[in-house]
Amino acid sequence: MSGLKREGDHVHRLEALRGTTPQQPHDARAIAALAANPGCARRALMDGAGIDKDAAARHLGFPAPFGQSPFAITRGNMFEAQVKADGCAELLRMLRELLGLPVAEVAYHDVENVGAHLRHAHTRTLIDRAARDEHDAGTLYDHPLLTLDIAGHTAYLEPDVVAFQLGGRFHIVEIKSFAVIDGQADPAAVAAAARQAAVYVLALRTLLEELGHDPLKVSHDVVLVCPENFANRPVASLVDVRRQLAVLRRQLTRMTTLDRLLADLPDDLSFDLLPGEDGRPTRPVAELADALHRTTARYAPDCLSTCDLCFFCRDEARQEGASDLLGRQVRDELGGVASVTEVLGLADGSLDPAEGQEEIARLLRNAERLRRECLT
Repeated sequence: MSGLKREGDHVHRLEALRGTTPQQPHDARAIAALAANPGCARRALMDGAGIDKDAAARHLGFPAPFGQSPFAITRGNMFEAQVKADGCAELLRMLRELLGLPVAEVAYHDVENVGAHLRHAHTRTLIDRAARDEHDAGTLYDHPLLTLDIAGHTAYLEPDVVAFQLGGRFHIVEIKSFAVIDGQADPAAVAAAARQAAVYVLALRTLLEELGHDPLKVSHDVVLVCPENFANRPVASLVDVRRQLAVLRRQLTRMTTLDRLLADLPDDLSFDLLPGEDGRPTRPVAELADALHRTTARYAPDCLSTCDLCFFCRDEARQEGASDLLGRQVRDELGGVASVTEVLGLADGSLDPAEGQEEIARLLRNAERLRRECLT
């Protein structure tokens, strides 16, 4: 009974944080961005409450220039249509080479044709049937609709394609329009695609588990399809998303158990944008900014490509004197050391290490000693 009460209090507190602001639904890109900064309490609270971070950032005067240009969207749609043309014939060619999928054993289902209101139920039926099939019949599912629970709310997700591979394995296929040049693609673009594909893998594994099947039937290797070199000829490669899956699971668990973060908040704290009749926020900017300042952010330069609040949090970090913040990967490798100033202070001994930083401080002092020896 007490557990139910805590869950009810938890939901009520998140609703109070959102106030009169309509709940923002999560799509795959937004969920993938959660995994990009799992240590940020501010983001976890706002996403858990369903706050529209883009609307908040614009109201605060710190809009983030996210989103693709119309040209990029058109190019991406044209490339996806090319890959899926004639019943995914081009995709099938690549899957045959990449996964050993025999052409003769492949079926094609366009789930979108049944109508939007039936897509999720139809997807469940098709996936269940495929998972129960004792034969190794390969199947391509175009426009399937999956779901994932985000802090008690259902997010609807549409992967590009799900391929049922020979041997009873499902593979998520992610089609992106960034180019692979001489076998190499932009690492940041690949990382973002991997995080998004991991969302689909987790959603499909969750569906299989709900249907009573082994969730590991869904491979952690996703098929990434991109244009090759400067032509539009598609090329496919396998991307291992196990690391992204682990981070995503931790962050989603953290969002569904926000009690500790909520307990640290003042009772009167609210992120409500107070939208007017036209939907535009009316809450005083200073009041909203103060509410956000009362939560802890984990800003890093990486946020500039993943979070709508990035410019607000960057300005906050600069106001606090942190103008030389390290990227998250470097920060994590240094045991949580956040800035260049902190690194230099630990290295020359002018700054005492915080709890847990003793070992990294010793290593930095040794590195500084070696540097001085090399210069003399």
